[in-house]
Parts: sequence; C-alpha cells; structure tokens
Amino acid sequence: MSTTDAVTFWDGVYAARPAATDPRPNDRLAETVTGLPPGDALDLGCGDGGDALWLARRGWHVTAVDISAVAVERLAGLARSHGLGDHVITVRHDLHDSFPLGGFDLICAHYLHTPLDLDRATVLRSAAHALRPGGRLLVVDHGSTAPWSWNQDPDARYPSPQEVAAGLDLDAATWTVERSDAPRRIATGPGGRTAEVTDHVLLIRRTA
Repeated sequence: MSTTDAVTFWDGVYAARPAATDPRPNDRLAETVTGLPPGDALDLGCGDGGDALWLARRGWHVTAVDISAVAVERLAGLARSHGLGDHVITVRHDLHDSFPLGGFDLICAHYLHTPLDLDRATVLRSAAHALRPGGRLLVVDHGSTAPWSWNQDPDARYPSPQEVAAGLDLDAATWTVERSDAPRRIATGPGGRTAEVTDHVLLIRRTA
C-alpha cells in the first residue's frame, strides 16, 4: 500500500471519532517513567496524545509523531489549550520512509500496530540508535485481542517481547533489556466497555 493510502487510512480513523479533550496516558508508560528525571522524549504513533501530554505535564519535552495529519493537528491544539505548547512538538511523519532526527532520553512506541506495510523492526532499531546513553526505549504491544480491536483475526499471533528484542539484533555491549514480560490488565474500550487484555512490554536501555 502506498504512503498516500496509509495517510488516507489513518486520517480516516481519527476523523471518524470525536477529538479527545483530555486523553489518558497508557498504563505501562506511567508505571515505567514515574521517577525518571525528565528530558527529551519521542512518542512514536502519538494518536490522541495522552502519553505526550502526560509526559509534558511532568517536565518532559516531547516530539510527538504520527502519520495522520488529523492526529498531530488535534494534539497540537490540545497541547496549547492545556498550556503545554512549549513542551510538545507535533510532527506528521511516515515511519515507513524515514525516522525523526535527534537524540532522546526516552522513546515510546505504544501499540505501533498497523494493517498496512511497516517494517517495525527497522523502526524500533532506529529508535534504539536514537537514544542517548542512559536513555530508554519502551515498546508496548498487544499480547491479546480486545473485543473492540480492529483486528479480530482468530489466528492473529502476537510476538513475545523476547522475540521483538531478538528481531532488533542490538549489540548487548551498547543496549540492555531491562524488562521483558507480559502483564495483564483491565482495559476500557469504546463506550466504557471493559475486558482483560495482555500487554507485551519491552524496555531497552542504552548503556553506551
């Protein structure tokens, strides 16, 4: 599928739902980042912006990236309305073609899944290389299918965090895996519907 088709698809996804006014951060972000000193963060696939705004409120300077212009424009306006415009930069970026420039202390990739073509291993490897020494890459993937997911394929397979880490093929002398597990939680979907889901959590720290 072409970049144009991908942009059209994701713009349609966001345009079809009301703009969020105070989006919640992902649970795994809050539990991982609480206690870390703020720095420069990169949010890959920022969506409604809950993670970016949560980080900005805690002093992080966030570059929030999404392929959808609808998503990044909404987030830019939302950040300004919350008085966080100086802490959140939004950029429309197609990770299929390129990766944002710069060095970061934290890079988040929450549920970076798509029905379209995307070489995730290359994207996440680029993210690991964009970390400053001591910086962390947090990858949180679906480990189960929620009732409201766009992907209801009963044969869907979710690679484990260990498999994702192995696919990145990072030098252990430079990067270390700090967390690799599959915790469960109660998630809330559209209309307040709840279900138990599994997250696949991978946390990598650049040591050199």
